[in-house]
Amino acid sequence: MAAKKSPSDGGLTKLKAALNAGTPGHCYLFYGEETYLRDYYLSELKKLLLTPGLETFNLHTFQGKELTFRELQDAVDAFPMMAEHSMVVVYDYDLYANEERRTQLEGLLSDLPDYLCLVFVYDQTEYKSGGNTRLGKLMKQAALPVEFRPQSQSDLNAWIRRRFKSFGKDIDNPTAEYLTFLCGGLMTGLASEIEKIGFYAPGKNITRADIDAVADPVLDARVFQMTDAITNRNFPQAAAVLSDLYQLNNEPIMILAVLGKHLRQLWSARLYLERRKSQAALAQLWEMRSDWQARKLMDAARRFDLPWCRRAVVLAEETDVAMKSTGLNSEELLVDLLLKLAVN
Repeated sequence: MAAKKSPSDGGLTKLKAALNAGTPGHCYLFYGEETYLRDYYLSELKKLLLTPGLETFNLHTFQGKELTFRELQDAVDAFPMMAEHSMVVVYDYDLYANEERRTQLEGLLSDLPDYLCLVFVYDQTEYKSGGNTRLGKLMKQAALPVEFRPQSQSDLNAWIRRRFKSFGKDIDNPTAEYLTFLCGGLMTGLASEIEKIGFYAPGKNITRADIDAVADPVLDARVFQMTDAITNRNFPQAAAVLSDLYQLNNEPIMILAVLGKHLRQLWSARLYLERRKSQAALAQLWEMRSDWQARKLMDAARRFDLPWCRRAVVLAEETDVAMKSTGLNSEELLVDLLLKLAVN
């Protein structure tokens, strides 16, 4: 099941339409988790606006923390060299840092040259809309904010299939959903995993075994595997996963946070079974990308009664308190939690 989306697509439709028409705007604000899409559309803007071979003269890229307003103004005012357009890309620039900067930007944005495309990209710094400040209102008129959000599972499935096609491979939707669960739903991370799997897989059709052989699971997936081992009463496997997580330098408090979430999901799955609610409803509740994880949770919940699931959540919360408020060894506390879950 796809993750829920808000009614707005964050300006991406308008950006696509402008690119297709060959009429991009003069100012954009790029932000959001999906950096793969962000970089793709930034590249498309460059292809459209910049004359090949003259990018050195007409593309000006800055890091916001090191940028003075005078440098920004000079780049904006610089006429294109032997071309119709110039482009200024600024990463992580705090538009609202102080009153002087806000006043300077108000003047700059009120009179952007027709030849210019100015793009503010927020990567390490959080994007701020500016609200109802004078500059914030001006930004709404002068710039198009474009949020690059994680894609729905159906869109990811189509993209994953296209990526594997470039390696001469095929992948079905359930296997693509498993890959998304294991490696996360962001395209940047998936692209490198698809490349590894595409080179490794011996057959034409990608299997879960191919994925498991070479993919690097994200923390959430590894902890889910540990939870699954616990619900299967396989403590040695759960301990082995925990050991692997420690070797990868994952902090116990972070592991516990994810484990606690998974135990709460298991509890809610048991509640849904008691109330005869569907697997799809569980996936919607937790905004899961696909039915794969919801199905695994429902299967696990059938093996336990409601008191066990509730107790598991309480034990995780007690361990969290102990980690944060006592001088006890966090790794030992986490192992002790696994033992309690295994024997309860």
